[in-house]
Amino acid sequence: MVVLMVFLPFALGHYLSTLLRMINATLAPALTAALALTPGQLGLLTSAFFFAFALAQLPVGVALDRWGPARVQLPLLVIAALGALAFAGGHDFAQLLVARAVIGFGVGGCFMAAVKALSTWLTPARLPSMQGYLIAVGGLGAASATLPVRIALDYTDWRSLFVGLASALMLTGVLIRLLVPPQPATVQHQPLRAAMAEILRHPAFREAAQLVLVPHMVFFGIQGLWIGRWLGDVAGYAEDRVSWLLYVAMGAVIAGAIAVGMITEWAARRGVPTVRVAAAGVALFLLVQAGLVCGWQPGVAALAVLAVLFTLVGTVTGIEYTMVAQGLPGRLTGRAATCLNLLIFLGAFAVQAGFGLVLDCWRPDGGGHYPAQAYQAGFALLLALQAPGLAWYGWRCWQRRCETDDASGRMDITPASDKVPTSP
Repeated sequence: MVVLMVFLPFALGHYLSTLLRMINATLAPALTAALALTPGQLGLLTSAFFFAFALAQLPVGVALDRWGPARVQLPLLVIAALGALAFAGGHDFAQLLVARAVIGFGVGGCFMAAVKALSTWLTPARLPSMQGYLIAVGGLGAASATLPVRIALDYTDWRSLFVGLASALMLTGVLIRLLVPPQPATVQHQPLRAAMAEILRHPAFREAAQLVLVPHMVFFGIQGLWIGRWLGDVAGYAEDRVSWLLYVAMGAVIAGAIAVGMITEWAARRGVPTVRVAAAGVALFLLVQAGLVCGWQPGVAALAVLAVLFTLVGTVTGIEYTMVAQGLPGRLTGRAATCLNLLIFLGAFAVQAGFGLVLDCWRPDGGGHYPAQAYQAGFALLLALQAPGLAWYGWRCWQRRCETDDASGRMDITPASDKVPTSP
């Protein structure tokens, strides 16, 4: 019953949110040709979604904790639908920029509304797997934004496509309002500033943010646009081939999200904390990016494999929502999730727009393709931003181990020669 009444309606909203976030990766050639966009402008247009999404986080988080996700989602999805209609009717860069920002604001509550609903109606032990399934649905939305959108463009144009997406957003909002059980309204006795201060000081939130936050920013910012452009410019694939590879890569997101949830629960049953799983995943993610920086390509298909591995391993960054939901009090989960989203999407905005500015430092060739060195410089900068978080986690683990060894040594300071032997 929880799956039908709670998970599926909110999962549909998250599906559409991710589809809209990713769709510019497929539409980029058409938008660039129509508006004569530079990489910096394309990055700004696409990342406007992240900026507006981030602005929605704190007010939406307060609303979720006060009125519940079912009552909050309908008006937000109506706003997103209006933004999609405006995007369909836009005719210049400024109009599309504003419309995409409106879309981002409207779908700003989709994921954390689902997280709030699941944390309300499920036991904590089931959260990792269900959140893994939720992220997998988002991966399905991302996959739908690649090859299926490319195929749809053979039968219609991108403007008509956005009209259809506006209708789907409106229908989803109505379904959530009608199907999801209402959550009793609560009065927030704690002011927002005090609640945010408590969240930011909480060890579970700080540990998740220090280790996973920046990799999550990079994953969202690169996955949503530049991994496709990298395949076209560096690997030299045609747009049809790029769409197919992005589709495979987004399929890897689905598999990765489910696997992360299952591995996290399996590890928990054996006493392995979630943060240790997160650290191992972040280390693998950085290793894949090191391959992008070094231009590692031992075979013809190596670059395509790296792109798929980037999305597959990058799904581990979603584990921070589980870390926060498990570690913080239930009265703070909505605002904690939105606080996390605020930081993630502001960072993704900076990554996506900034990466385009890095590419602008090089000149394209006659076909409009940027050199491999430009992408290597961009990925090297991102790798340098992520490495300190993992290094800091390793340092703290080493410190805790040393403190434990010292404490064990102080517990028994009697010389071995002075100990009285005991009978067996």
